[in-house]
Amino acid sequence: MENTNPTAFHFGMIGLGTMGRNLLFNLADHGFAVAGYDKNPEQVARLEKEKANKQVRGFNSLEEFLSQLTVPRVIMLLVPAGPIVDAVVSDLTPHLLEGDIIIDGGNSKFTDTDRRVKTLASKGYHFIGMGVSGGEEGARKGPSMMPGGEATAYQHVQPMFEAIAAKVNGEPCVTYIGPGASGHFVKMVHNGIEYALMQLISETYSLLKAGLGFNNTELASLFALWNRGRLESYLMEITSKIFTVKNRESGHPLIDDISDEAKAKGTGKWTSQFAMELQVPVPSIDVAVSMRDLSKYGSLRQDLAREATMPEIWPGERQALVSELEQAFYFNMVLIYAQGLHLLSVASQEYGYHLNLAAIARIWRGGCIIRSSFLESIYKAYQDQPELEHLIQQPSIRRLLQECLSSVRQVVSRAMASGHAVPIYATTLNYYVTLSSSRLPTNLIQAQRDFFGAHTYELVGKEGVFHTQWPSVS
Repeated sequence: MENTNPTAFHFGMIGLGTMGRNLLFNLADHGFAVAGYDKNPEQVARLEKEKANKQVRGFNSLEEFLSQLTVPRVIMLLVPAGPIVDAVVSDLTPHLLEGDIIIDGGNSKFTDTDRRVKTLASKGYHFIGMGVSGGEEGARKGPSMMPGGEATAYQHVQPMFEAIAAKVNGEPCVTYIGPGASGHFVKMVHNGIEYALMQLISETYSLLKAGLGFNNTELASLFALWNRGRLESYLMEITSKIFTVKNRESGHPLIDDISDEAKAKGTGKWTSQFAMELQVPVPSIDVAVSMRDLSKYGSLRQDLAREATMPEIWPGERQALVSELEQAFYFNMVLIYAQGLHLLSVASQEYGYHLNLAAIARIWRGGCIIRSSFLESIYKAYQDQPELEHLIQQPSIRRLLQECLSSVRQVVSRAMASGHAVPIYATTLNYYVTLSSSRLPTNLIQAQRDFFGAHTYELVGKEGVFHTQWPSVS
């Protein structure tokens, strides 16, 4: 018999799609009584059908759903980001009690979360913007979670989230991120890093397939091999498996039948946009976003490709080239993480988030899409030096990059010379070389701006701003 005690349920979920259902089942597995609501009765029926015990119950009525949650009520939303979140909050507001906690677990734009935090706080309610990473499997077996908002509100839900989070060395992959929309900001940057890592892997796949003649079986084996070494990561693991799957209809390797026009939901774009607002360079993320956009111009690419020269197979001994490519991949991977963490460091100061970068690296080690063995090195680096401005200032990481530098240069130059596009490899290399330069040619840009617009310039070793009457132009 179902428990209809009006205070039976510790946690409520609005939105019973794949992620919402699996998070509820995860909570129930850990001893929490949970309730779910969805406007779509089919989703409620599916929850009831799939549940394993009486710790889970679905509701078709919002009022009944809310009435059976313990006070203060914890209500998580897993609905599409944007206006739908506002609509759900609007539906909830007339029924809320002072101290109730609303958690937005979607990929909301952090500026929207800021607005919602302030609006609901003025009415006596708590709003937690929480990034959740790990997809369907993570939701069911243990995600990485990035909650931000009022610390007291997080403390109320902390036992539940620590119970269901992924664990690494016994540590839960969840931590209080900071005030306001910090949780959604950190998740946005997480996704920006994800974009860049995926672009890096796709370019590597292209070089191996078109540049070195690897077939899909060889690709699966090589990525699996790399995943057993320092490149170990979730994305590397799933990539190795992708090459083994057949299209059930055609019998071809499925990867060869998939369109090359990639989709995106916007978080990568937001990372680039807000990085530019903060004047933090994240060029590897920028180019990854651009490449997804460029991929959508399929008909234009097909038209131009008719007159293009086909890329050539790389000359040289195959195993040596693969070893060089592994070095170049590692170099890029390190700097992709470093760019994202640099953005978090600057945003922390600008927005008053007081982010703990060591803790963020720690919770990214498990459950999330960008988890990798290298995050252990990042975690230790920020544990040892919490005020580190940029990850590559850490001596051991800087040495690793220096060891890989000649290989990156070889890969980029060989790829470009033989007609292979490697935008992220080239961009990341240029980022590192530029960042490591004591003198840049941007002094000329200062002079140009003063010449055509009297914007002034600064001088080395001299205080103040200056203007010159430059020669006239005929």
